[in-house]
Amino acid sequence: MKISRRKFLQKTSLAAAGAIGFPYIIPSSALGLDGTVAPSNRIVMGCIGAGGQGTWNMLAFLEQPDVQVVAICDVNEGSDDYDMLYQFAGSTTAGRNPARRRAEQYYAQQKADGTYKGCDGYNDFRELLARADIDAVTVCTPDHWHGLVSIAAAKAGKDIYCEKPLVNSIPEGRAVCEAVKRYKRVLQTGSHERSGSSVRFACELVRNGRLGKLHTIRINMPVDNQIAIGPQPPMPVPAGLDYDLWLGPTTWYPYTRRRGHFYWRYILECGGGEMTDRGAHIIDIAQLGNDTDDSGPVKISARGSAPRNGLFDTYDKYTFECEYANGVRMLGGIDQPRGLKFEGTDGWIFIHIHGGRLEAEPASLLQEIIRPEEIHLGRSPGHHRNFLEAIKTRNLPMAPAEVGHRTATICHLLNIALQTERTLQWDPVTEHVINDEEMDRMVARPMRSPWRI
Repeated sequence: MKISRRKFLQKTSLAAAGAIGFPYIIPSSALGLDGTVAPSNRIVMGCIGAGGQGTWNMLAFLEQPDVQVVAICDVNEGSDDYDMLYQFAGSTTAGRNPARRRAEQYYAQQKADGTYKGCDGYNDFRELLARADIDAVTVCTPDHWHGLVSIAAAKAGKDIYCEKPLVNSIPEGRAVCEAVKRYKRVLQTGSHERSGSSVRFACELVRNGRLGKLHTIRINMPVDNQIAIGPQPPMPVPAGLDYDLWLGPTTWYPYTRRRGHFYWRYILECGGGEMTDRGAHIIDIAQLGNDTDDSGPVKISARGSAPRNGLFDTYDKYTFECEYANGVRMLGGIDQPRGLKFEGTDGWIFIHIHGGRLEAEPASLLQEIIRPEEIHLGRSPGHHRNFLEAIKTRNLPMAPAEVGHRTATICHLLNIALQTERTLQWDPVTEHVINDEEMDRMVARPMRSPWRI
């Protein structure tokens, strides 16, 4: 007869108590009988990166009853200069200590005496990963740290929720996939739009031929923020910020405020601008609808412009075209509402980002029923919840490492095409540019010592 770990612990705890003469009185919360989750069934989590998105993800996991957040890591102790990020209770303060306080305040509200201390803080992610009691981590650092931290987490035996884009270069993405496979880890890429029910329904319509033969995918990614800001003066490194560790594998530059929180995404060495920011959501959905999650385009061209005389160098104006082996063309621009449009011989469907609102022609497409024998893409209980369920079942989540890597690859190739203004031919199997040696070298990024994949 098989016995679950939970029942085994219950039985052995009771037997031990009876053997030494104690009454069989155990708090119901210890057994998970009062609506709580027993400690033996909880997923113990650490959060690496506590800026706006990192704090938002931490709060989402705090609300999961079977999660216990026990550690926060960030190279910034805390500051109030996250002015372009999420606001929490009207505050733009974020970083290691503010996140710890939010976690402990949340758990204190669950306790009768209203107090809780048990969330530790770390400056260096390697110290957090060394803790044997942590089952899973969030990786919500700037993009240039995603790959290195995720690989280290996999090696340390942790499951990983890594923000999108999964990585900042194509070789890093392949290395993450290999580490996740080798160490048998679960990784969820933070492309949460993929978990939306309307998004999955729209992709089911495409995959089941309701639009006829799919021939075109139109990607719309207008750039909201002004990134032509001109040169920025060197500034003293703020107290409480480990700036050298923040830079990590990137080139060393003097500190200036606009290089840091939020703004790093407009510097190609740290992020990829709108192409990797929203592109990691929108192009990700295109991959799902086109049934190319494990592949990618074979030909890519792009034209655009970027600021040239200041700190930021990502592209804020662009058009692009990708061709897939199946004949589908993916066209991108900035002059339409944010989202994507699948076009087939018999109709089209448009998915709005964010929120997943659908438009279609004919409108009757939105009333279609996917029959039992047709392709079903499943439904998600929510991107964070889906990650936790995958940890427990050891099944693939909605956005596993390979999916995140393949989407990020397209985003990076588009930025390479923009920089060179040349058409590249891509081999999704070997993951190399096959018609241009210079562009092929650009798929990797040099790393400042001592950091390496």
